[in-house]
Amino acid sequence: MFNSYFSFQGHTMNPHYEVLFDKVPIGPVVAPNRFYQVPHASGMTEANPRVRAAFRGLKAEGGWGVVSTGAVSIHPSSDDSPLPYARLWDDNDIHAHALSCDAIHQHGALAAIELWHGGASVMNRSSRIAPYSPSGVGWAATHVGFMGQLRPKIMDATDIQDVLRWQGQAAIRAKKAGFDIIYVYAGMGYLPYQFLISEYNRRDDAYGGSVANRVRFVHELIEATRDAVGDSCAVALRISLEELRAKSSNHFESEAHEVVSLLSEAPDLWDVKMDSSPTDCSASRFRPEGSHESIIDFVKQITDKPVVGVGRFTSPDTMTSQINRGILDLIGGARAGIADPFLPNKIKAGREDEIRECIGCNICISSWHDGVPVRCTQNATAGEEWRKNWHPEKFNRTSSEDRLLIIGAGPAGLEAALIAAKQGFQVTLSDQSKNMGGRLNFETALPGLSTWRRVIDYRLYALKQMNNVDLYSNSELSRDDILELGHERVVIATGAKWTKSLYSSLEIPVGELNQPNVYTPDDIAAGIKINGPVLVYDFDNYYLGGVLAEKLAAQGLSVSYATPAGHASAWTIMTNEQPFVHQNLENAGIPVITQVLLQSHENDTIGLANIFTEKLQQLAAKSVLIVGLRRPNDSLYQTLISNPNATLAAGIKSVDRIGDCLAPGAIVHAIYSGHDYARNLVTTRSNLYLRDIPIAVNPPGAVI
Repeated sequence: MFNSYFSFQGHTMNPHYEVLFDKVPIGPVVAPNRFYQVPHASGMTEANPRVRAAFRGLKAEGGWGVVSTGAVSIHPSSDDSPLPYARLWDDNDIHAHALSCDAIHQHGALAAIELWHGGASVMNRSSRIAPYSPSGVGWAATHVGFMGQLRPKIMDATDIQDVLRWQGQAAIRAKKAGFDIIYVYAGMGYLPYQFLISEYNRRDDAYGGSVANRVRFVHELIEATRDAVGDSCAVALRISLEELRAKSSNHFESEAHEVVSLLSEAPDLWDVKMDSSPTDCSASRFRPEGSHESIIDFVKQITDKPVVGVGRFTSPDTMTSQINRGILDLIGGARAGIADPFLPNKIKAGREDEIRECIGCNICISSWHDGVPVRCTQNATAGEEWRKNWHPEKFNRTSSEDRLLIIGAGPAGLEAALIAAKQGFQVTLSDQSKNMGGRLNFETALPGLSTWRRVIDYRLYALKQMNNVDLYSNSELSRDDILELGHERVVIATGAKWTKSLYSSLEIPVGELNQPNVYTPDDIAAGIKINGPVLVYDFDNYYLGGVLAEKLAAQGLSVSYATPAGHASAWTIMTNEQPFVHQNLENAGIPVITQVLLQSHENDTIGLANIFTEKLQQLAAKSVLIVGLRRPNDSLYQTLISNPNATLAAGIKSVDRIGDCLAPGAIVHAIYSGHDYARNLVTTRSNLYLRDIPIAVNPPGAVI
């Protein structure tokens, strides 16, 4: 049976936040409050309708007044394969989406659907239809996952009418599924956006040239949607304004002002955003909370219709300010609602200090690029609500009296301690360091990463409120100490250590460069001073190599950055960070050398070889910092399991590893590892997770 950890009793909402719970009319429907989960990708398609319904429904349970889908294709000519995208092409899709609508409505929220045609920005790899575009201008992406060789066709009058018809047909299906708000999506480089932007739209007919002509297609999409659904559903326009705001207009402050003026009364709701994923969903390293305001702040001055926008809002004070200053009518959330689906309810209950705040790491976005259901560093239950029956605020209560000793208070240890304690275990959490938090104590002090400290703060705050948890820092435990303490279950969460491994043309770590003046991130964390010039050699490919290069440059050292990959911090393309990583390195005066192997370091000279051609180059450097391979710190675990008779005699039933001690990874992996371990103390699954299946009321090929 579930036990609700947060009862929401005994607290009172801060009256300053009451405005967030006002009802907001949106055309013919009414949002029960101002919390609006805007459309965002979830990686959950019609292949996972139950996973999707549980994920969206939980937002409504948590207090979000409107809960939206991600992009939903209206026709096979909008095919984003192999990336995960939803469809509304036939009646089978209606049934799949109806599950989400029912889950959302069950908790009194409105359900919104983002109908979508990708135009020239999709490659139609599965449908093999030539992509549609206003003028044959294709998206020349530099990310391999978005590249394709089929160029778009120029839409003729018949094509335009087809898209309008498909939009109307999809809107009718959406209404049948139970959606209350139907979107026209004119943003992020997709087809309606392409008509708005002059670089894409070079037409000389009624749909091109002047802004008034370029806006015509969007206006007709809105009309087609309204004609299809009548007066029972609201029609929303989601529009990107970043590029339009930067363009001058003869009679308006910008083309953005002109577009909004021309369409001001057409939709029932304006959903305003940026133009590209890196700027719209920027990581906290590069953009603060509420960073969209300078672009979208004018919209409410032009239209009387309600406006929703985003900005990685986690602070109710920031949200209230946006409402009171007339920037927004509804507080949009995507990442904040993934990190804590119960954010609205916690504010309403006066428990805002218990919000699991988004850290802006963008692991959620990387999940979509990976083609899997959404993952979250802060919230391990995201995407697992149906598959594993994990609820972020409810926990099965243990009947066991086993006491749990967790050694290591990094991300995995903190999460395991918190979830085990919420299930009723008596938990002891021990760490050898003065401050709990593990690797995050060092990393969150690095340039741009301070927001990530929320991973520590949220968990430590919660643990300190609980009377079944004992916290011990400055406590290094040996095997004999553990055997004497009398706990029935022991968990080792002692993290991992960086090595001096090199990188091979086989694309694997090989050997080690064990020489003087060769360092790892652990040396920097320990405060060891290194001499410049410094080469940072990075084949970890995530954030740390670039951030450490910035840190060393800020200390006045001459720093170069090298990697075997094609970009600095190459994997950050998945988290929307890569453009800004390169900008930061350039601004710090750090040259970037790509596609090279580190071969030698002798006499203050680095030997680098091109990974493809083996061409050699030399670089002057006194020191080398290698950010590459990590290995588990598992010696304590190995010592304990080496003598099972001794652990059994001490009353220890199990010895386990979690987090980096089990398998080094990103923080999200450590949090998940700790969470999964703790949940399984109470609920042992017979399988890894429930496997979802599509809904097929009508067989393939049926005329419907």
